Amino acid sequence: MCGITGWINNTENISSKTKIIENMTETLSNRGPDSFGTYVSVNALLGHRRLTIVDPEGGLQPMTRIIGDNKYTIVYNGELYNTEDVRLKLKAKGYTFKAYSDTEVLLVSYIEWGQDCLKHINGIFAFGIWDENNKSLFLARDPLGVKPLFYSVKGDNLLFASEIKALLKHPIIERIVDKEGLLDIFGLGPARSLGSGIFRDIKEIPPAYCMFYKDGRFNLREYWTLSARHHKEDIDTTTDHVRSLLVDAIERQLVSDVPVCTFLSGGLDSSAISTIAANSFKCDGKEVLNTFSIDYKDNDKYFKSNEYQPNSDAIWAEKMADFIGSNHHNIILNNEDLVSSLKDSVLAMDLPGMADVDSSLYLFCKEVRKKSTVALSGECADEIFGGYPWYTRPQDINSNTFPWSKSVDHRKNILSKEFKNLPLEEYVNEKYIDTIKKVPKLPGESHEESRMRELFYLNIKWFMITLLNRKDRMSMANGLEVRVPFADYRLVEYAFNIPNEMKFCDGREKGILRRALRGILPDDIIYRKKSPYPKTHHTQYTKAVQQWMREILNDKNSPILNLIDINVVNEIVESGGTSFTKPWFGQLMTGPQLIAYLIQLDTWMREYNVNIIL
Repeated sequence: MCGITGWINNTENISSKTKIIENMTETLSNRGPDSFGTYVSVNALLGHRRLTIVDPEGGLQPMTRIIGDNKYTIVYNGELYNTEDVRLKLKAKGYTFKAYSDTEVLLVSYIEWGQDCLKHINGIFAFGIWDENNKSLFLARDPLGVKPLFYSVKGDNLLFASEIKALLKHPIIERIVDKEGLLDIFGLGPARSLGSGIFRDIKEIPPAYCMFYKDGRFNLREYWTLSARHHKEDIDTTTDHVRSLLVDAIERQLVSDVPVCTFLSGGLDSSAISTIAANSFKCDGKEVLNTFSIDYKDNDKYFKSNEYQPNSDAIWAEKMADFIGSNHHNIILNNEDLVSSLKDSVLAMDLPGMADVDSSLYLFCKEVRKKSTVALSGECADEIFGGYPWYTRPQDINSNTFPWSKSVDHRKNILSKEFKNLPLEEYVNEKYIDTIKKVPKLPGESHEESRMRELFYLNIKWFMITLLNRKDRMSMANGLEVRVPFADYRLVEYAFNIPNEMKFCDGREKGILRRALRGILPDDIIYRKKSPYPKTHHTQYTKAVQQWMREILNDKNSPILNLIDINVVNEIVESGGTSFTKPWFGQLMTGPQLIAYLIQLDTWMREYNVNIIL
């Protein structure tokens, strides 16, 4: 993977301002530690940092292709999983290729098909293509949002970058957060509204969107949408279809010129990916697959089973490693590092995130990177096949808000008097209703089917994107590319239209996926109750974040103090987070994780010199 930047100004000669694009690009050095490049012309400056995965020599960027009198240059972050399929189509049209990288295939596909190139490619991507002759820019982001892409339009300038930090390096971008940014942070955070960059000057290209920019005007449009279709296959055919799509997605994502590994928790999703990957390695005569799991020092002493985390992963990960014959590595994190890396995870995300759920992933990826450059991970299966508790609990199915974030009234209580009037409930409700209106439905389908379709759509467009953002930033901050086979758009499209009686067949969450994995996984793995990403339960962690937050509250210069009700937050701190009786977000951000989120918020405001203007 890589980091990309760009600056377009069609009214001014910016060719002498290369230092600015170099500084922007350098902020992304962790995303691309292997090489650096720029493209300079009168009206366009492009930057690229590369993490070499495929074709070390032939995939250097920015990459320029000249066809006749036309000159096109691409900067690209991602991986195509149907490169050879597209290459064959283009060769049939008379194109030749200098090397075997997917970058060249993507660039030539735009030259041939224009914006319709997006109809031909399958992968994870964020890219910009500058047409020198027409003075136009094309930006695009993959259908599910695995790869990030931010932009800013100010005056005659259009800027874009893989991460917020790169845009903030440009002198025209102000570090201002306005009312809407605060509503996102306190009403929805760590989620963000589609298109929001939190900072007033910064927007995000949403997943499945592209932008065309020319003559100071831009057109942002959605190029891929989920659609409601009648499902005509019986359950046996559906099971086979799910299995076929999943195996194909996993095998396509194993392509690499550098070491590939998998994350293995012993749960259904990571076990499926690891097993199929290990089998593919054996068939291709490759070395033994490396698998990695995460745990915390002394967590076995403090683990407490609950509705969300019924059991610990360790024994299941070892069982699966033995089953597939992988070279397994169990990464044990200590709580001191977990706390200190809360800052690292903020710097990686450029925003407050998911507390130690982020910092643990950051540390985990740091260790994985010592042995591998590419990893496959099991995100997105729960969103598309119905793995979360809110898919089966009546109170969540029938709720009129985001089921993973039902604490808006509690959230408001932590705000200071100055910000207590922020319309959090109204804002969150507006975002919820706007999303519900976009849900595709079939005429005449039952209320139950219609409502479940809404829940799946909400998860794909909100919760899943939040987790994918987290996975990208924490991994790429360590120069590790993580691929997500369950985010293959073909699988997502198909699963969206599987009737609920099939999705939840056999009386289980993800029932159809479990059936599809029979004969691939051991039965006890197939029928293991879902357990989410593991978090620490150690009292040492709670005490550490309590102490850090006390120091913040006692420091009169702490920027967070203007935003919060100090008495309410102090009560949360002294109770270890238990006085805030609902999860802040999802299944894991409870108790000490809420305290850690507030620490991240203060850290973000300090490190990014955030200026609040209502």
